[in-house]
Amino acid sequence: MNGFSGYSVAERLMRYVQIDTQSDPLSSSFPSTTKQKNLSQLLVKELHALQVADAHTDEYGYVYATIPANTNKPIPIICFCAHIDTAPDCSGTNVKPLLHKSYSGHPIVLPDDSTIILDPKEDAYLKQHIGKDIITASGLTLLGADDKAGVAIIMNLVEYLMQNPSIPHGTIKILFTPDEEVGRGTNQLNLQKLGADFAYTLDGGELGTFEDETFSANGFTIHIEGVIAHPGYAKDKMVNALKVAAAIVDQLPKTILAPEVTEKKQGFVHPVRIEGLAEKATIEFIIRDFETAKLTEHQEYIKQIALTVLDQFPGAKIFYTEVEQYRNMKAIIEQYPFIGSFAEEAYSKCGLTFIKEPIRGGTDGSRLSFLGLPCPNIFTGMQAIHSKKEWVGVADMERAVDVLVQLVQVWEEKGVNLTK
Repeated sequence: MNGFSGYSVAERLMRYVQIDTQSDPLSSSFPSTTKQKNLSQLLVKELHALQVADAHTDEYGYVYATIPANTNKPIPIICFCAHIDTAPDCSGTNVKPLLHKSYSGHPIVLPDDSTIILDPKEDAYLKQHIGKDIITASGLTLLGADDKAGVAIIMNLVEYLMQNPSIPHGTIKILFTPDEEVGRGTNQLNLQKLGADFAYTLDGGELGTFEDETFSANGFTIHIEGVIAHPGYAKDKMVNALKVAAAIVDQLPKTILAPEVTEKKQGFVHPVRIEGLAEKATIEFIIRDFETAKLTEHQEYIKQIALTVLDQFPGAKIFYTEVEQYRNMKAIIEQYPFIGSFAEEAYSKCGLTFIKEPIRGGTDGSRLSFLGLPCPNIFTGMQAIHSKKEWVGVADMERAVDVLVQLVQVWEEKGVNLTK
C-alpha cells in the first residue's frame, strides 16, 4: 500500500470546506480560533499518507512539510503557500459544497436560500465555465475556496510529485498558514524552520492571473471622548461620543476614496467597525493604496473631516492610532525578476496567457516578501470570495496544479546558482 489517495482537486476542496476554520479579528489568541487546527491536523495526516515524512503542525496551527530534491543541481528552495482560515465576513459553519456538473450557463439558485442566485449577467466569468464543473456552497455560508482551493491545489501537487519521482525538481517546501484573513498569517511563522528562498502563494482568482503587486495597508482608528452626564440632567452638559462618530462617518466621501466606487489601482479609506458608548467611541478604518506614501495622505484627509465635525461638538476630544498592516510586495519582488519570468514560462507550457495584475487586497505573500521571502501570487480560480455567492471552477484548479508541476521543473532547469 503506497498511501496515495487518488483524490481529485475538487474532491479535496469539497472535503476541506466542510471543516469550519473561520478566523476571528476580535480574538487575541493565535490562531484566533482553535478550530483552524482541525484542518491543520488533517493535512498533516494526509501528507504523511503521501509519504511526506517531515510534515507536522505546531502549537500555532502552521503546517510545514518538505518534498526532498531529486536533483543535484544547486538551485534555490521554493515554497508553495496557502491559508487554511476563511473570512469572518460570512459564516463558514456547516458549509455544504455543491458540485454543479457541466454548468449550463443559466442562473443557479442556491437551494438553502433562493434569494442567493449566481447569475452570469452579473458575474461574466461564469460564462467561461459553461460545460465545465463548478463548485458553490448551498446559500447559507461562504464556500471557503478562499483559500482552501489553494490548499487543495498544493496537496494535489504534492501527490503528483510523490507519484512521479521522475519529474526533476529541487527541494520544495509546503506551508499552510492560519489567520491570513485577519491579517496575522505570518505573525508566528518560523521562517528559519521553513528554510525557503523564494515562495508563491496560491491565493489568486481568474485562470492565468499572476499577482506581484498588492495594496499597502494601514489600520487607522479614531478615538472619541465625549462628555457624559445623566440623560435626565444633560442639557448643555452631555456630548455624546456616538453622535460624534456617526457624524464623522456621515461626512466620509461617497463618490471617491470608498471601496464601493474604486477599482484597479485606486486607493480607499474604509470604516470597518464602530464601537462604544455615549462616553467613548472608536471608529476603525482600513486604509489602502498601491502607493505607500498615499496612506498618510488618506489618513490626514480623515483627520481633517474629524476635526471639522469636532467643531460641532464643543467639549469632545479625539485622538488617533495607526498600525502598519502590510506593504506593496512589488518593492521586494521586482528585485528578483526571475520569480515572475519562471512563472510566465510555466503558464506558457500549460497553454495559458500570463495575465499580470495587481491585487486589490493582501496576501500572506505581502508580509512574507518583507520578511525576506519574496512571494508573488498564483491563480486558483476562486470567485465572489467572502460571500454566499462564492464559487470556483474545477478546471481552473486543475490548471493551477498543472502550472505548479511545470513551475518546479522550470526552477530545476533554470534556477542554478540563483540567490537572494
